[in-house]
Amino acid sequence: MSDVTRRIERWQKKYSPAQAKATLDLLQEGMRQRYEAATVEMAAMEMKVKEVLNQQGVHTTNYVPYLSYARQLWKLSRQQHITGESFAMASEVLLQKWAGRGQNPDVLAAIRTQVFNSPPPTP
Repeated sequence: MSDVTRRIERWQKKYSPAQAKATLDLLQEGMRQRYEAATVEMAAMEMKVKEVLNQQGVHTTNYVPYLSYARQLWKLSRQQHITGESFAMASEVLLQKWAGRGQNPDVLAAIRTQVFNSPPPTP
């Protein structure tokens, strides 16, 4: 029984809310800077996507699914660090997914090539 009591006491000392807050306070500025940088980068990407959509003649009411497609590509490239032929294959899978949901494959391909500089995968 003393082992259980000892474990609980050690846990309470190790995981105090004040200690967790102090740790997060030390990390907060770096977290804010990374979030700000990612937000600026994503907003720039979305502006490029909107330019492509405008060039392709897509009505503004249809922007949402194309922006979702672009955000998924952005996540693959930036957060998961997928590049090269692997990115081309993953982007083709996403293109087929969004084409299956009713989006124009030519517009999706234009986003992939013009915004993300990714050609179609080699067969």
